[in-house]
Amino acid sequence: MTGSEGAPGRGDADGRADAPAHGTAGYRVWALEGLPEVRQGDDLAKLVAAVEPGLADGDVLLVTSKIVSKAEGRIVEAVDREAAIDAETVRVVARRGALRIVENRQGLVMAAAGVDASNTPAGTVLLLPEDPDASARAIRSGLRDTLGVDVGVVITDTFGRPWRNGLTDVAIGAAGVRALDDLRGGTDAYGNPLSATVVATADELAAAGDLVKGKASGLPVAVVRGLPHVVGEDDGEGARAMVRSARDDMFRLGTSEAVREAVTQRRTVRAFTDEPVDPGAVRRAVAVAVTAPAPHHTTPWRFVLLESQESRTRLLDAMRDAWIADLRGDGRSEESIAKRVRRGEVLRKAPYLVVPCLVLDGSHTYGDIRRDGAEREMFVVAAGAGVQNFLVALAGERLGSAWVSSTMFCRDVVREVLGLPEGWDPMGAVAVGHAAEEPKARPERDAGAFIEVR
Repeated sequence: MTGSEGAPGRGDADGRADAPAHGTAGYRVWALEGLPEVRQGDDLAKLVAAVEPGLADGDVLLVTSKIVSKAEGRIVEAVDREAAIDAETVRVVARRGALRIVENRQGLVMAAAGVDASNTPAGTVLLLPEDPDASARAIRSGLRDTLGVDVGVVITDTFGRPWRNGLTDVAIGAAGVRALDDLRGGTDAYGNPLSATVVATADELAAAGDLVKGKASGLPVAVVRGLPHVVGEDDGEGARAMVRSARDDMFRLGTSEAVREAVTQRRTVRAFTDEPVDPGAVRRAVAVAVTAPAPHHTTPWRFVLLESQESRTRLLDAMRDAWIADLRGDGRSEESIAKRVRRGEVLRKAPYLVVPCLVLDGSHTYGDIRRDGAEREMFVVAAGAGVQNFLVALAGERLGSAWVSSTMFCRDVVREVLGLPEGWDPMGAVAVGHAAEEPKARPERDAGAFIEVR
């Protein structure tokens, strides 16, 4: 079966700097016919060699992971497929109804951890190869021993992709293939420098093979010929090199998972580095803060951003003096006062301060203490929701924060120093910066302890 024969390959038209050196004007890809049903213990290299003895140096063999799993005995009994998925899951990336996108043991992010209940006996499921790169190396070595050829091997599986409809085959294991073709440092056809171009060659090969293997044709192996430059002398890094690390993953979670992560990872940070804070990040957090619920369609939040050292020092000095005066009025000793005042250093050492304020614009007046008190409480709750939104959004910007209530104890002083209107009530202060160290693990809390059902 032949597909893409004579089709354009990676020639001059794609702008790749290395194309002229290889002279690649096209390639041929075909699926192998006549492979028997694969069973546990089968030698895939010998099976392939029997149906395609004409493999040549520089060919690339594209092998569907399903037959690799069968040969390696990765069929397990599983009355409950979900339990098998749980066992293969390292973390849940996204969930919608019964569908789960997860990271599996191989580091691959995919639906159902790659656990497959099709083309396997009833009551069993098929797991992915335990180490797809090792599987590829074994097939490559076996073909070298059997046919005396040096070929590349790619183990493929079918994936969906973020932001794209439809499925395609990608590489989950590789040997003897340059899985990633790093073109950085080269130039394009116009002489422009390539500074970010790393081509997923192994994935491109996998997709080319899928065009001729198909999803339901029972042709699990394909061969690509005409791209010898993608095949190396050694086994190479394998497809594992294509898995993006957590640190570099900008889209690590689904929507609901990201929201939960942001809320639970919002931690009080008390030590900051000297790295400056991006004012734009703070303003983006304010934009999130003001989406909080509020009574009577009002906007009860104001955020005062103290971006200069002078403004922060002036405010904190005045607040410190007011606090000392209060403590002396309480009859505390000078030693006790000094000890308590040191607790406020978290604000002084932060590179950025924000003072959230409550305004009662649009509040109702009823004329009795009960309802007027409830009215103010509504606005206070709305202000608190805005502050929480702000803190969570800062965490999303990878900024640490600490909410401290101190401005609420000297509101007149804060208003005077910052020149705020009389109707603005400071609701604490938020220290913002880059955390100097990872916060300690949060103790587990049983949600049931805080729930009453009636």
